[in-house]
Amino acid sequence: MSAPCLGAPGALLAIISGPSGVGKDTIIEALRQRHPDPSRHFVVTCTTREQRDNEVDGVSYHFLSVDGFAALRDHGALLEASEVHGRWYGTPRDQVVEALAEGRDAILKIDVQGARAIRQRVPDALLIFVVPPSLEELYERLATRRTESADELERRRRDAAIELARQDDYDHVIVNETGKVARTADRIDSILAHEHGAHPLRRVAI
Repeated sequence: MSAPCLGAPGALLAIISGPSGVGKDTIIEALRQRHPDPSRHFVVTCTTREQRDNEVDGVSYHFLSVDGFAALRDHGALLEASEVHGRWYGTPRDQVVEALAEGRDAILKIDVQGARAIRQRVPDALLIFVVPPSLEELYERLATRRTESADELERRRRDAAIELARQDDYDHVIVNETGKVARTADRIDSILAHEHGAHPLRRVAI
């Protein structure tokens, strides 16, 4: 494991998590468009899952082979690594360290397992959990996007119920109402602003 690094005063490590289909990518994009300045860095996750037609390597995810992912993990280059829906996902440590050292908030979009791993390693991380209005609406969103096979869809449905049961592990829980992503982004912005005001000198150790 790499030696701990200390972030600049006030810089946050914020995790946005939630079940598949809840709208995390759309929320992240809304936050990114609101903050084109360098005050935030939206960390690009590594994954072994297949790249979808509308995704860009290095922007949506870093798409890696299983061996390539394992090499990063084994060399300590990932802050966390979890197997989710039969695929591996991990957070590049260097992106987080560089952002915090420069005084920028590091915003991570990761799953429940990854969030739990980071909270254990970085107690000062801020955990935000996004939930759907209901399981029925979540299942409808998953089916509508047509990006998974029938078996994969069923696995994501099962995993969603398990993940939603872990929301008490988080600092904040936000409902992402259908068609109201801007409202969800507003709430996350407010949470981050409050944290900055409440802990202006906090330095996150990675």
